[in-house]
Amino acid sequence: MALERRAFLQAMLSRPLVSATVTGLLLGDVQAGLSVGLVFELLHLGGASLGGAHADHDTLPAITGAALAASMGIADGSDSTPAVWALAILVCAPLGRAGRLLENRLDARAGKYYGRALTAASEGELRVVAGQNLKAMWPQFVFYGLLCGAAALAGPTFEAFESIIPLPVLRGLAWAYPAMGVAAAAVAVHTSHAPRRLRFGLMTAALCGAVLLLARGGA
Repeated sequence: MALERRAFLQAMLSRPLVSATVTGLLLGDVQAGLSVGLVFELLHLGGASLGGAHADHDTLPAITGAALAASMGIADGSDSTPAVWALAILVCAPLGRAGRLLENRLDARAGKYYGRALTAASEGELRVVAGQNLKAMWPQFVFYGLLCGAAALAGPTFEAFESIIPLPVLRGLAWAYPAMGVAAAAVAVHTSHAPRRLRFGLMTAALCGAVLLLARGGA
């Protein structure tokens, strides 16, 4: 999926909504993948790589969030809940920025293999060209695979943490999930290139969740 974003096929399979739903399907909780992917899809809807300016990595937080939410449900022995979706989104959202930094590093590393491939191609060494391509790609599978695997393995730990969260806070997280969707949609509508859209979206979601929590507590 990381390669499909920019280098291979580009059939929109790496979009958060699609990739997270597929992740949920693989882990047996399609609803978790769909729900987490929906928020990240709206949040990163206007992101685009233009020239040397790269947007935050939209696929990584979606897949890790879906994996974390689904694995928390597996650890609990039931399907995940809106509170779990909200928690997974909050935990994995910063990976968009981290994924962009990692992607830039891997692109810079691949540049030297690109130069070697051009030299080999000019000399007619096509087997050497294929070898340079594979050398440039393998870190994508390793690093992103480790991050996604770690998110899935972290499910039981976060489930244990969720079990000690007070019930009012869990209710607040459950109500925060639709607030996150509204905030992400507002970010998408506001501007497609807002430099602080992630921070704005999370702050808005947190504010909406706090308001709903207070209202719920008062009721």
